[in-house]
Amino acid sequence: QVQLVESGGGLVQAGGSLRLSCVVSGRASSSYSIGWFRQAPGLEREFVAMISWGTLYADSVRGRFTVSRDNAKNEVYLQMNSLKPEDTAVYYCAARPPAMGGTKVDAYDYWGQGTQVTVSS
Repeated sequence: QVQLVESGGGLVQAGGSLRLSCVVSGRASSSYSIGWFRQAPGLEREFVAMISWGTLYADSVRGRFTVSRDNAKNEVYLQMNSLKPEDTAVYYCAARPPAMGGTKVDAYDYWGQGTQVTVSS
């Protein structure tokens, strides 16, 4: 079993930055692939970024967001810069056994509770 807890969301003006954190605990937590997804009201949950032995990004965030991990702290981060109002959503981290890819919701076995990010114009 793997547990994930997100934090770091909040309200920020367009052009600003936020750093989300995902604390991962449980078996094999330091080796699991971690994905970040987001869901805006009325829309489906969508892929944002993931990290395993490499990283992947959605086209909409590439160049603005950076995913990283600190295995000593069992934390995964999503640094979000140049935020836009369309980035407003609940952001979730998710875990799956080690593998690259994983841009689909159903590829992940474990999910956090989410953290709200609101970007004002």
